[in-house]
Amino acid sequence: MRAQDVMTSPPITVTPETPVLEIAALLVDSRISAVPVVDASGRAIGIVSEGDLLRRCEIGTERQRSQWLELLLDRSMQAADFSKAYGLFARDVMTREVISVSPDTDLGEIARILEQRRIKRVPVVQDGVPVGIVSRANLLRGLIATARDATASGGGGDLDLRTAIENRLRDEPWIDLSRLNIVVSDGVVHLWGVVRGEEQRRALKIAAESISGVRAVEDHLSPDWFANSSG
Repeated sequence: MRAQDVMTSPPITVTPETPVLEIAALLVDSRISAVPVVDASGRAIGIVSEGDLLRRCEIGTERQRSQWLELLLDRSMQAADFSKAYGLFARDVMTREVISVSPDTDLGEIARILEQRRIKRVPVVQDGVPVGIVSRANLLRGLIATARDATASGGGGDLDLRTAIENRLRDEPWIDLSRLNIVVSDGVVHLWGVVRGEEQRRALKIAAESISGVRAVEDHLSPDWFANSSG
């Protein structure tokens, strides 16, 4: 399997001018751990992760070092720490080195990158533009889908089926594709993500089942407790 088979798409992105507090709310509300930062042309120029927002002055977690250690540190490192703690916008706190993969990158290679770089997710970029995100959870979902369908007869065209389902749902106002992860293995559709109620869950399964070539649909969807609790 490749990145395009398991990635969450389209990715949620922010601009360099997006406020830090807005990014924090976005990560929490969307249940994601990072967002790519894109310029006016849509090209990735950075990424803001949970780790970039851990050391913040608002909650008293800015990095504190002893005076003698501060004297030993490079001033550019001290300045970077200050920006992370007090920066107001994405451009101030983002990690500028974007480790990314292409849609065709093998999942084994992605797993190696996540392990060696000690990161939780990697943007999928095509011609400089983010087209998806592959996280550790996406890899596990791909593993589950492959294992469960290993004994089934292969039908091919899994990527075409996934694309057809996404196209079917793209203009539907009742679902946000960025909160849905569709994995297709041997014609079996695995639905991951959060839903706001049973009607949304049922509609997603119907949409997948309506695509010609889909052999079965497996529901791994979770309720959106934040939405349900807010009424």
